Amino acid sequence: MALKPAAGARDLNPREVDSNRWLCEQLAEVYRRWGYAEVAPPLVERLETLEAGGGIRDRELVRLASDEPLGLRPEMTASIARAACTRLASRPRPLRLWSSGPVLRSAISDVGQPRLEERLQSGVELLGADASQALVADAELLRLLLACLRQLRITAEHKPTLLIGHHAVLSALLDQVPAEQRLATRQALVSFDPLALAELQLPAHQRQGLQQLLRLRGDTKAVLYQLEQLLGPSELLEQLAGTLNSVAATAAAQGVRVQLDPSFQPHFDLYDGLVLKLVCQGPVAPLALASGGRYDALVARFGGVAGGMGFGFDVEAIRDLLGTEATAPQRPGTTLVAYAEAGQLSAALDQLEGLHRQGEPAELLQNPIATREDAEAIAAERGCAACLWVAS
Repeated sequence: MALKPAAGARDLNPREVDSNRWLCEQLAEVYRRWGYAEVAPPLVERLETLEAGGGIRDRELVRLASDEPLGLRPEMTASIARAACTRLASRPRPLRLWSSGPVLRSAISDVGQPRLEERLQSGVELLGADASQALVADAELLRLLLACLRQLRITAEHKPTLLIGHHAVLSALLDQVPAEQRLATRQALVSFDPLALAELQLPAHQRQGLQQLLRLRGDTKAVLYQLEQLLGPSELLEQLAGTLNSVAATAAAQGVRVQLDPSFQPHFDLYDGLVLKLVCQGPVAPLALASGGRYDALVARFGGVAGGMGFGFDVEAIRDLLGTEATAPQRPGTTLVAYAEAGQLSAALDQLEGLHRQGEPAELLQNPIATREDAEAIAAERGCAACLWVAS
């Protein structure tokens, strides 16, 4: 019999479970205050939905053996967008929805073996804002993200950086590259691969410009100025500047550094507008806590007439950042109910349930114990706060 979980899956101890639950509850409290309603997308979906129109690579999907092509969700946006365009289609727009639960992805280990990656995700989706409301929706989601950081007490000491990119800005920059080189150029920029850029068959001045673009990131005003020099004045850059201005003061007050990175794109290729990623400095290495963006084209694939925007938190990354002890409030102390003789079991159970009716946690010692002192020693060994000994 196998004694270990599947590669990539993990057993969580009670404190880790408490921590995950507490973090999800903290985030849910913020979502509800902002008017978001909870939904529960299915863990199992049709592969056509999970692939999100090619935005998620097939090799990252965990397939199921079944009569129809099914798999386990690697994220929740596609499932929620599908539900919003079908079962929730008659509800007033915009739809404000949140969800939490496990997501599973397929990956290859360092030694070339297949493995699962199981993570706990909590996030929001804002669906149904039309093109004229995109700036407002993007600003709302960014401010909601910052409100979540305040709730979690993530502060300047954690060195939070909010990376902002924009799919349309990157596409506009790539339009200056010959069509046959755009895909390879995009891949090199998104992967931050200067060696791949150097190998592209492009004129020297164009390759040099792309290498400068690869390094173009940082202060939002300075990067916007550089983008305007490259693209000229445009409504797109004006809207992006407006979105960034809507969060600048709040982010600065919280110690969150906002960085504009034109070549940044999230792991999944779901997005066609603003994209974001929140990174903090962990105990050992940087930790990506949240990511997301605008996905109008994905909503259109499901028959929706207006777009969507959302983000998801990696709950376990937050736990790694803040520490389990800081994110798992101690449970109330448990009372151990012990009894001296087998004939007193019923009386011990009565005492146990009496404590439960008073709202106090209590557990039963299953074997009789001869003395109060022995019962108290066992209670101390089990970490119980008190011992109730039932004797004649």
